Amino acid sequence: MAKKDDQNKAQEELEQLREQEAAPQPEEAEQAPEAPQADPWEEKYNAERDAHLRVAAEFDNFRKRTVKEKEASYGNGKADALAKILPVYDNLERALNQPTEDAAFKKGVEMTMTELTKILTGMGVEIYGQPGDPFDPNLHNAVMHTESDEEEENTIVQVFQKGFKIGQKVVRFAMVQVAN
Repeated sequence: MAKKDDQNKAQEELEQLREQEAAPQPEEAEQAPEAPQADPWEEKYNAERDAHLRVAAEFDNFRKRTVKEKEASYGNGKADALAKILPVYDNLERALNQPTEDAAFKKGVEMTMTELTKILTGMGVEIYGQPGDPFDPNLHNAVMHTESDEEEENTIVQVFQKGFKIGQKVVRFAMVQVAN
């Protein structure tokens, strides 16, 4: 009988163990599943990929910066060349304003001035500064002021030297007389 009691006891213990395994254990329910271990090859791949992306971004920034510098240097060179040609424009304008009896001479100066103006306009140069325009301190240099009841306040009365700009860059400010 002792064997049967031992067998029954063992059977009961086995059934209790099966029931315990089937029922969820509070410890197991609260425990998070174990994180999968990181693969060293995946870590190396991610590090290399990150380094590659950083180099690609640096190169893209370098490319954009050099394009911007190249465009700026072209614009600065164009403005510098224009600044050196402006005395020729001024002299032609003075020659046109001088009275002369020689019609052929006057016609030649007019044609030269027309061609120079066309070339400057083709280069994207804007010539500004006309009497009657509103005064803008960002574009005009007021060298004289005059009291005038006929003109509105801050209006250009007389232009001594025209202004030139390329795009938003002012190459030479217009010298003007302004009404107060």
